[in-house]
Amino acid sequence: MEREIREFIAYLHNTKRTSYNTEVSYQRDLKKLAVYMKERGLKDLTEVTRGDLEAYILYMEKESFASSSISRSVASIRALYHFLFKEGIVTEDPSEELKPPKVEKRVPEVLTIQEVVDLLAQPDTKTSKGIRDSAMLELLYATGMRVSELIHLHMSDVNLRLSYVTCSEGDKARVIPIGNVSREALLRYIQQARPVFVKDEKEETLFTNCSGKPMSRQGFWKVLKGYADAAGIKRDITPHTLRHSFAVHMLQNGADVRSVQEMLGHSDISTTQIYLNMNDLKMREVYMKAHPRS
Repeated sequence: MEREIREFIAYLHNTKRTSYNTEVSYQRDLKKLAVYMKERGLKDLTEVTRGDLEAYILYMEKESFASSSISRSVASIRALYHFLFKEGIVTEDPSEELKPPKVEKRVPEVLTIQEVVDLLAQPDTKTSKGIRDSAMLELLYATGMRVSELIHLHMSDVNLRLSYVTCSEGDKARVIPIGNVSREALLRYIQQARPVFVKDEKEETLFTNCSGKPMSRQGFWKVLKGYADAAGIKRDITPHTLRHSFAVHMLQNGADVRSVQEMLGHSDISTTQIYLNMNDLKMREVYMKAHPRS
């Protein structure tokens, strides 16, 4: 099974040009499938039946896997077998009628503008670490980029003269404008704080830890959590919360959905439109509270 999975991932990378994160996600899901099937004596994907796949879905449900995780696994399995069928490795596709569980769509957690202001005010910009943290938080909120994109930025991705950053994921890249506040925070970091951390002239990563090594997702999450606690934000926020907040605040202030879609890097506009629905809910809430005849 491992060989077929490796060939499938190579196909995604070389032919479909999928992003690194997508490939990791597929590989993780399919490795879990392979382990499950091997434990039941099935060592070859050609031996797996529709009943075996349905049993695997039932197993994940019994193990209390999140509906979204199960749905993603179903999508991974379908993509794998579509590849195997196309390559002639299997003569029938047992995943063809495999049905994922219904996923309850949760409304993304969004900070109020005041909460964002309070959060961004927390770093102590009299210290190198505070200058770095301020630049990261300002840039994340200014662009709506994913934390994985933030920590993989290179020095060459930043154009302070024209006030934009180039955000890349896999072979896809998008240019996102930045405002004066995030530009100034970045300039201060590059001039004052980054040289304190980075001693290796060959290091191209924009944001590093205090040892001059690339910042990790976990490292940034701890930074964010600490400042959220200091700002008195009681909700359990994640780096993605700033991405959601960016989108909603942009739309609330008049940005068109197509522009927000491009800045977020959504391939499908329906993904971006969820934020429009959140605006509708907010307007209804305001109306019901304020209108004298509501």
